[in-house]
Amino acid sequence: MSLTHVETVPRWRRIGLWSLKVLLAAVFLAAGVAKLAGVPMMVENFEHLGLGQWFRYVTGTLEVIGAVVILLPAFAAFGGVLLAAIMVGATLAHLFAIPGSRIPAIVLFALSALVVLAHRDQLESLARRVFDDHD
Repeated sequence: MSLTHVETVPRWRRIGLWSLKVLLAAVFLAAGVAKLAGVPMMVENFEHLGLGQWFRYVTGTLEVIGAVVILLPAFAAFGGVLLAAIMVGATLAHLFAIPGSRIPAIVLFALSALVVLAHRDQLESLARRVFDDHD
């Protein structure tokens, strides 16, 4: 987000976006730490997946990384993409393998997608750099 763009965004939207990012960071940090710490419910959920406990560690690590990155202003969109992708996987897991509601995963996906949308200029900037280099 450029400095001029920040100045044109109403204060209430900046506060709302930061509140959303802090909330998401807290939720994903807690979930990631629970997976890494081996909380019995997490171990059981990943047993239902049948991929092995290594996948719990990978998922927990990615959640912690996403929680940190979403708070970094220059990289918030990338954190949002990572967390949204994890929630697509969680939704599918709850649809096909893990008992319980998929609603929390869908809500977290939607909130992560809002962060991506709010910081889409970061993704556009990266795309321009990548595709301009190939011309």
